Amino acid sequence: MNYTKWIELFACNKQNLPESDRSASANDERSAVSQRRYHVELITAESEASRFVRHRRLIRFPQLTMPLLAAWTPKHWEVSHTDEIVQPVDFDKLLDVVGITANTPAAPHAYGLAREFCRRGVTVVIGGPHATLMPEEVAQHADATVVGEGELVWPQLLADYECGELKRIYRSCALPDLKKMPAPRWDLIKGRAYGRGVTIATRGCPFVCDYCSIPQMYQRRMRYRSVGEVADEIRRMPGRALVFWDDNLGADRAYAKELFAAIAPMKCWWTSQCTADVAFDEEFMSLAARSGCKALFLGLETISQPSLNLANKRHNRADEYREVIRRFHAHGIAVQAGVVFGFDHDDRTIFRTTVEFYRSAGLDSATISVLIPFPNTPLFKRLDAEGRILSRDWSKYNGKKDVVFQPALMSPRELLMGMEWAARQFYSIPSIVERMARSRTGLWWNIARNTGYHLALRNFGGVGFNPEVCGQARRNSRVSNWKQMSSREPSN
Repeated sequence: MNYTKWIELFACNKQNLPESDRSASANDERSAVSQRRYHVELITAESEASRFVRHRRLIRFPQLTMPLLAAWTPKHWEVSHTDEIVQPVDFDKLLDVVGITANTPAAPHAYGLAREFCRRGVTVVIGGPHATLMPEEVAQHADATVVGEGELVWPQLLADYECGELKRIYRSCALPDLKKMPAPRWDLIKGRAYGRGVTIATRGCPFVCDYCSIPQMYQRRMRYRSVGEVADEIRRMPGRALVFWDDNLGADRAYAKELFAAIAPMKCWWTSQCTADVAFDEEFMSLAARSGCKALFLGLETISQPSLNLANKRHNRADEYREVIRRFHAHGIAVQAGVVFGFDHDDRTIFRTTVEFYRSAGLDSATISVLIPFPNTPLFKRLDAEGRILSRDWSKYNGKKDVVFQPALMSPRELLMGMEWAARQFYSIPSIVERMARSRTGLWWNIARNTGYHLALRNFGGVGFNPEVCGQARRNSRVSNWKQMSSREPSN
């Protein structure tokens, strides 16, 4: 029986008791509530497209959200976790509450999960990036919606459930300061042969790129854990591989340097993400390398400075990218770049010039996608005002298989096919050989990673074309047809 219904029945029966017995009955009720054990299932939801792609990847780092939320769950709640990249959802578990975190492309799928659990009488809570961007929409599909960071409201939400007083929307009145943050529940990370070591040292990013949802998630407030607490946590972490899921680990250079010095004796191999300008801080780079940093993700986005400026990402200097990559390699640190196509200054040449540039610069690897105007970001609002949003089907906001806006200088199909072509060119065998020869960084794992990307793309088939070439071919054809028509003798 659903617990809320049990409480209602208990309350109804209590009304029939003599007055002298009601006080004792109330104490019994509170005791029953406090002693009862509950079961919550935490689900890291993934869209069908994401599951199809990421399940086949050689390297699949686990997400941190749910293992960390599990650590904030009261002791009398039993917690289980399903990561859809490696596990299917089990609808037949006996549950009191299910909590679902979902990004925008996974939102429709998360709504489907919610419907099935609701049908079975399970209380559904949805949070995560999409719930923060679109809380009123999400609230239509859940019993409760968590907006923003969930650590501080999660215990209260569960207590409200126990009392039958669940609220529709939960927003934290304060931001977690990360002090005394519990270690994530690494034991709940399943299906990973390695890489269960995930944590954060900082949270937030000081920049406001117009396509990014991070400012709304974390309100531009950088927060830092005690270096000592982070170091103690890493000592207890399973394995040597570590992922810092920080949005910008180098936002405060002094803090980062102190952290690197503290974890260096542990001989970890770690990765995280930073801004490209850390390359010019020699002390930062040296300490990062000595502490075990093997790769950093850099949101380089585009080699077009006008596009960077338009996206409010002027702190990236495209003319410095080659030197940035060189400096990383000089310290034995690989660069994983975020590469995005579809900015308003991107024409049909951007695909070729981007691949050529990164091949010659020896870029180690890249996450290649089309621009995604996530809802309620400045980018979405601008494109919507210009009448350029083509779809509000959130499942298409994946950056890989769909274009959801009208590009400025090409068609949506040309953008999508150009991205597919660029990805295959970047991960072609000649490109891998050239880039690895120039990089010479972590070759034993770097080559394996690139080969994994190559094989994954090959499995999807020969998708994509270079719009620059096809566009020129179409123009040549039109010119040829015009010349043929012009040369014809007019008939008498």
